Amino acid sequence: MASIELRQVKKAYGAAEVIKGIDLAIPEGDFCVFVGPSGCGKSTLLRMISGLEDISGGEIAIGGEVVNRIPAADRGLAMVFQSYALYPHMTVRQNLSFGLENINTPRPQIEAKVGEVARMLQIDMLLDRRPKDLSGGQRQRVAIGRAVVREPRVFLFDEPLSNLDAELRVDMRGEIAALHRRLGNTMIYVTHDQVEAMTMADKIAVLRLGKLEQFGAPLDLYNRPANLFVAGFIGSPKMNFITGAVDAGDRTLLHLDTGEALRLPDQGFAQRAGEKVTLGIRPNHMLVGEGPVAVQVRSVEQLGGESYVYGQTAAGAPITVHSPGQTRIAIGETIHVGAPEGEIHLFDSDTGLSLRDG
Repeated sequence: MASIELRQVKKAYGAAEVIKGIDLAIPEGDFCVFVGPSGCGKSTLLRMISGLEDISGGEIAIGGEVVNRIPAADRGLAMVFQSYALYPHMTVRQNLSFGLENINTPRPQIEAKVGEVARMLQIDMLLDRRPKDLSGGQRQRVAIGRAVVREPRVFLFDEPLSNLDAELRVDMRGEIAALHRRLGNTMIYVTHDQVEAMTMADKIAVLRLGKLEQFGAPLDLYNRPANLFVAGFIGSPKMNFITGAVDAGDRTLLHLDTGEALRLPDQGFAQRAGEKVTLGIRPNHMLVGEGPVAVQVRSVEQLGGESYVYGQTAAGAPITVHSPGQTRIAIGETIHVGAPEGEIHLFDSDTGLSLRDG
């Protein structure tokens, strides 16, 4: 196991800077997920940690040792790729043992390690098959097993489940999380799927345009997003946003652009009188029939155990309401919604930063 520390890490391709000075400390044994939209730099950052990509500035330390000039093969890391990267002409057994053979591991030790890992990942019945004879989930288990047999200090996963169907992705992310609990190694996992991030991570690093937007425990990011981007990215469905301005005389009253007014908590926010702000409310915190905001219903999803109502305000802001169970709300109806004071988020409309104190 080893800790990972990034100190003002940068990456540029010519004049284009894609990683813009990231500082990040991942404690030993943590499961850290890099999440963000396509093009945010998460895979590039992972490849820089692995040594497959040179860095343009800053330092990367693994276990306290700066590794900027250390080749990828000597960093004690193992990487699992989206494409599995298995050798097609080799059997599963040969794929698992190949890395150990390259470092002259004694044959009895190779056989013992391969057998142990194969049993752990439930691929021991597949050892004599070739990759073309395996399903996607089985191939991914072999790719993970090939990393595990090397006993690395850190595991790196680059969107390993994106080629699998939805049901298999759910199963595999549970298996990877269980593998982390069993081994205890530091793991860094890259995904664009915030549901994967929320369900697997000890810590999440949210990236956008080569910058770190927020780093913390999943529920901390969900409950206390640092800015509008994190608030809209973490959580499914995403947070509802309505713009407005704080009353010049009564700082607990928010005048929405829809023409309606909403009462705010009288403490916990650092807004100034007259300031333009963006109100954020999560779909599961919306209260139907208990607020001032009128919403014209455009569509309704009845899923049996839960329901989603989609509409928009008079100002055109999209609104999603989540309700447990089934709903009688119909398309074309106008509903009024609000939220408990403790579930309201406020953001500066210009900077996007959260206005919540503490």
